Amino acid sequence: MSSSLSVYLLDVAATRALVGSRDDQLLEVIRDTFGDDLARDDDYFSHATAQGAPTAYEALHAVVHGGPFSSDEDHAFQYGYAYKRLCSLTGSFLDNDCFTPHRGDWLSVVDQGLKALGITAVSVEEFGYGGLPAPLPYTFTPGCGEWTPDQISQALDQFEATKRAVDESGQAPPLEPEVVEAVMQCLGWMRHAAERPGFGVIGFRS
Repeated sequence: MSSSLSVYLLDVAATRALVGSRDDQLLEVIRDTFGDDLARDDDYFSHATAQGAPTAYEALHAVVHGGPFSSDEDHAFQYGYAYKRLCSLTGSFLDNDCFTPHRGDWLSVVDQGLKALGITAVSVEEFGYGGLPAPLPYTFTPGCGEWTPDQISQALDQFEATKRAVDESGQAPPLEPEVVEAVMQCLGWMRHAAERPGFGVIGFRS
């Protein structure tokens, strides 16, 4: 079974602030503009909603209003997808072809590649288990994680330090080509974020 990683460039603090913002105007815009998308999600998860899970819009409403949330942990995935929808609407989608689809421990493999280049401030595997902003309930799928502006700045500094060391020694860490490509994609995400003050990356594994 394969997984996907959806990654967004956005103002991390502003996006987190949407949770519990009670912004009914935002909800109205989403319902009016993306009603077909919400309906498609409801059709896809019709079995779950028949068992009492919130609809896509009900979950979105709960996220924006900071609750109430279903006490059934089997329903928590809807709030995760609702938060993902907020990220997709307010952020910019980043290229993810190195990660979608992926199988097994690929995210961990890429993290090892990042570490081989001295980058420890960020982790792609964290996108799978970092967790949703409080007070959203925990859900395994979709997994969610974020790279803050400070983490990204540190990671880029770490990469530049490794690059200087490689230039001086003439010896680069031995990495498989596909891992190098994935690491370069991660660096591309970070460079996009670094160009915009306050911006970071939020990713979802599903």
